[in-house]
Amino acid sequence: MSKHDEISSTQAVGGGSQSYHSQKAGSTEFKDRTISTKDWAHRTFTDIPGQIIAYLVSLFPIATWIYRYNLTWLTGDIIAGLTVGAVVVPQGMSYAVLATLGPEYGLYTSFVGVFIYCLFATSKDVTIGPVAVMSLEVAKVIAHVKHSTHGQYTNAEIASALALITGIISAGIGFLRIGFILEFIPAPAVAGFMTGSAFTIATGQIPAMLGINKRFNTRESAYKVVINTLKNLKYTTLDATFGLTALFGLYFIRWSLNYSERRWPKYRRYFFFANVMRNGVVVIIITIASYLVTRHQNPKKYSISILKTVPRGFKAIGTPTLDKTLFKAVAGQLPVATIILLLEHIAIAKSFGRINDYKIVPDQEVIAIGVTNIIGSFFGAYPATGSFSRTALKSKSGVRTPAAGIITGILVLLALYALTGAFYYIPLAGLAAIIIHAVGDLMSHPRQVYIFWRVQPLEALIFLASVFITIFTNIENGIYLAIATSVALLLYRIARPRGHFLGRLRISDGQATKDIYVPVDRRTVNPHVKIRNPPAGVVIYRPTESFTYPNSSTQCDVLVDEIKRVTKRGKANAFPTLGDRPWNDIGPRAGFSAEAIAADRRPVLRAVVLDFSAVATLDTTGVQSLVDTRRQINKYADREVEFHFANIISPWVRRALLAGGFGTGIPLKDIVEIAPIVPNSSATIHINSSDEELGPVQRFKNHVFSSNFRDKRFEHREEYDLEEVDSKDELWGPLLPSETPFFHIDIPDLSLPEGFDNPERSERRLDEKISDDSS
Repeated sequence: MSKHDEISSTQAVGGGSQSYHSQKAGSTEFKDRTISTKDWAHRTFTDIPGQIIAYLVSLFPIATWIYRYNLTWLTGDIIAGLTVGAVVVPQGMSYAVLATLGPEYGLYTSFVGVFIYCLFATSKDVTIGPVAVMSLEVAKVIAHVKHSTHGQYTNAEIASALALITGIISAGIGFLRIGFILEFIPAPAVAGFMTGSAFTIATGQIPAMLGINKRFNTRESAYKVVINTLKNLKYTTLDATFGLTALFGLYFIRWSLNYSERRWPKYRRYFFFANVMRNGVVVIIITIASYLVTRHQNPKKYSISILKTVPRGFKAIGTPTLDKTLFKAVAGQLPVATIILLLEHIAIAKSFGRINDYKIVPDQEVIAIGVTNIIGSFFGAYPATGSFSRTALKSKSGVRTPAAGIITGILVLLALYALTGAFYYIPLAGLAAIIIHAVGDLMSHPRQVYIFWRVQPLEALIFLASVFITIFTNIENGIYLAIATSVALLLYRIARPRGHFLGRLRISDGQATKDIYVPVDRRTVNPHVKIRNPPAGVVIYRPTESFTYPNSSTQCDVLVDEIKRVTKRGKANAFPTLGDRPWNDIGPRAGFSAEAIAADRRPVLRAVVLDFSAVATLDTTGVQSLVDTRRQINKYADREVEFHFANIISPWVRRALLAGGFGTGIPLKDIVEIAPIVPNSSATIHINSSDEELGPVQRFKNHVFSSNFRDKRFEHREEYDLEEVDSKDELWGPLLPSETPFFHIDIPDLSLPEGFDNPERSERRLDEKISDDSS
């Protein structure tokens, strides 16, 4: 080992306190072991029977809190349950009409949703039931299926079949614990889709509110509906009187009571509950007015459109219709329907979990959605998911547990059996006003675009694109665009990461100074600071993403290009004649002259330091790229260039680097190809020295039956130790193993010591003097 290798080795065994392995104070020997798949298996499958029991118990979160239920919780749940129930009844009927179903199906969906969800919920605030966006999608699915099957199935049959299929898909996602796939859709994409969908729903309900919805297709693209509405305003009927009055009343009541809350905060709670009742109050008022107008009219020729007969009780209980023809007709609509079903719910649940300081389990929430819709399909319900408006209302009402849904369910049940007769005279224009009022809260404020732009301009563009595509085409295209652009942006960020070359910067707090390494581009620091380059012949690079197959080649290319820019060839005139030079090596036709070689003050590369503090994963392609880069750099420098790795954060990354021949000082010529494009039958695989005497069969037996994998470091999650280390118990010794001298806990100082014989030393000193004089 060379003198410089010894200098590097001392960096790898710097002092640190020992937390595992009993070492004597002052020991300079520490031999580590590489993590293995047996460590992973031991950590993952520590207690299989216990894990199975824990998994089964986790499917019913109610078991963790129901035995602690008390009167204080009951009081809060009753208040919240009754409050939400007063809203869900008129909203449920309105959304069912939006879904082109009878109003009773909205009540069926509301009842099953709130009753079943509380058994599986990890959120106390979320209210499951009919929502505007899902109702619009159900209406589109119904229209599509009826067209493709020539009216073979009723609207209710199609809706229940959709609930059953999407429920099974959702439950499957939850049971398999793969709900994380929903995380690939970012908040701006969700907000854009929701805003476009809310605008589409509102514009589709305005014609119904004005009584002109039968004159044109209100389920076309939103911009077409707006144009047709303006064209047909002259045909507005008496329905507009009820619809506009209801809409004005809803907004006026909300505004006045919100103002009253601010003006008289002492009575805030009373104003809040009065505000909650505005939907019910407005429906009662316009229903009474509708009754007074139509009570003496011919039922076949009412002057306004009213709800008419709502069947009492559960009339649609039974096995949902689902055959091969219906499934094939629905299949093409399942991706969008399932995404809407899950996306809105998870976003709402997470949001209110953070607001109220509790943690939800996304996979369990997906199971809750799935089971709710599966059971709901047997009651005639159509797909249900979390409602933003009712969830916010439930949270503000002081809900204590998911059991508040039972109270809401009882209220919906009461409406189904005792109040259906009173629903007869509800004007449809009034229900349209309720929908418009509800979806208005789903539209993002225009200033949200500016907020997205300040955080990430590309995501602001995704938001705007989702909104406009939804408005000018349909909801499906808006969802697909939001997902496609978001995934494309994510893949681009992974495939084209922005790494950093680092330089030294001395900082001080007024008492002490220290050197740190910062990016030389000065993008995040004062641009006027003087950042010193690394020692001559050393390049320090910090990747900002995992080193994997989409980006490893790009990152290595960036590294090699910079090395060739700041260092010179080890053999200055490696290609003396034009015929010797490679076709892609651009240089003077006659080769480099002695004067040009002497004028090149750049040093020859001697070491590369890779700061892996941001590298969580290193795969086979990444290791092969590093090996190829090492071979290319060695040829360029005409020497064995040292590769140092600092801040390795994962034992699996360390394992991969060791497999690639890094860290231990193995010469490049002894390293086998990790992922050769053309297999080399003559290649030899490097074997640990302790196993060289053993045959392959014996090495395999030793690996399988060895119990040497039990390492406490790999058994538990990464977390803080609750017990502080007493300074009296500290033992000083090596922090990293001595057999990997090229792995470092921090970026090493590879400056050559004074007096070290180096032919380039005088050139470096001259460069530093010139730099000092110029500054």
